[in-house]
Amino acid sequence: MTLKAGFAEADITPPIGSLKAGWIVRIVSDRVLDPLHARAAVIQSGPDSVGIISLDTLSIRWTQVAEIRRRIQSRCGFPGDRVMVAATHNHAGPAMANVGDVPRDEAYLEKVVPTVVETFGRALEACRSAEIGMGWCFEFDLSHNRRVIQRDGTVRCHGSFADPAALCLEGPLDPDLAVLALRSTDAKPLGLLVNFACHPTHHGGTTELSAGYPGMLAAEMKARGWPVTVFLNGASGNLHDADPTRPGQGKTTEQIGRALADDVETVLDGLAFRSEARLAARSRTIQLPYRHVTAEEAAGTVRGAQRFVDPAAYDRGMPALLERIRTRGTQPAEVQVLDIDDWALVGIPAEYFVQHGLRIKEQGRPRHALVVGCANGMVGYVPHREAFGRGGYETTFTGSSRLAPEAGDMLADCALGLLSEGLAR
Repeated sequence: MTLKAGFAEADITPPIGSLKAGWIVRIVSDRVLDPLHARAAVIQSGPDSVGIISLDTLSIRWTQVAEIRRRIQSRCGFPGDRVMVAATHNHAGPAMANVGDVPRDEAYLEKVVPTVVETFGRALEACRSAEIGMGWCFEFDLSHNRRVIQRDGTVRCHGSFADPAALCLEGPLDPDLAVLALRSTDAKPLGLLVNFACHPTHHGGTTELSAGYPGMLAAEMKARGWPVTVFLNGASGNLHDADPTRPGQGKTTEQIGRALADDVETVLDGLAFRSEARLAARSRTIQLPYRHVTAEEAAGTVRGAQRFVDPAAYDRGMPALLERIRTRGTQPAEVQVLDIDDWALVGIPAEYFVQHGLRIKEQGRPRHALVVGCANGMVGYVPHREAFGRGGYETTFTGSSRLAPEAGDMLADCALGLLSEGLAR
């Protein structure tokens, strides 16, 4: 079947004075460093199609994803279950969900949801005959495991090897940078999908609004002739641009954006394009168990606990969190797979630890799996099992870290099952 593709983007920068969601405390924005965007890609092959939406926000709730899909299906006639909606996990944007002391911005959501639907509609209308090229390279200098094991066996998130208590890094990184490029049949660039795993926390604690390094990458690629770059963050829950082995030498958003753009161009230079691709989509919603919480965990006094910014904010949110766990019992989570030939986008609604992402990539072979974190909702941090014995910020019990240690493997098992179903087709 002849391949078609379309891309579109729209400015979703919130007004100055909006609350930011980067940290758990209230920060009022007072200026815009660079615009935030919603970006959409539609790929079609005969009767089959997939859609991908990326937002320059910290997260997006499952209910918002459901509403976006419903409106897309109603307005555009595009099947909602074939749409993936992911956040770049940008920390310098608005509150689309409650985060600590920061309430979600309902007025902003009322404007953003229809803008996202309209953007997707324009991408669909822009679909034209296309060719696709898929490739990857390795990038080892921009993303680092931020969890440092101490000599007492605990972990410090954002630990430093300048500290004599530091012993070693807890785990790996994921250097895989993947590119899916779509161009017209006369070789005119249409748009890119770029997958890479790294926490975008720049300007999170300041009063400035920004799209972070994903926005810088998109702007850089636009300057190089690619009009829309849909950035899909990977399993970056414990990955960060700051290198614990070289404290104080982190790169700026501009430096990371340019470096990633250089990597993308390296991949583009070696791509072979083709005019056909097999497309498919499927998903499954599973119920994840909450953690069994001790009094010490609720108080933040358990061994290895690490509370950032304002420890009192954790205590203020604890009664509502414990009541939520008591009344709901489990946490629903959607795992989605979008097939593009032997490649697959695997949507996970979490700040997923890299160990889980690498497991999906390794055990998902011969599929070339690309894990997309913060996709189709957000259940918070999902560390690997061993992390819970060491503590650290990502395992410290709070609203953003509430699931049981087995949740990460349950999500990976579900993803691998969906990938294997694709092989059987």
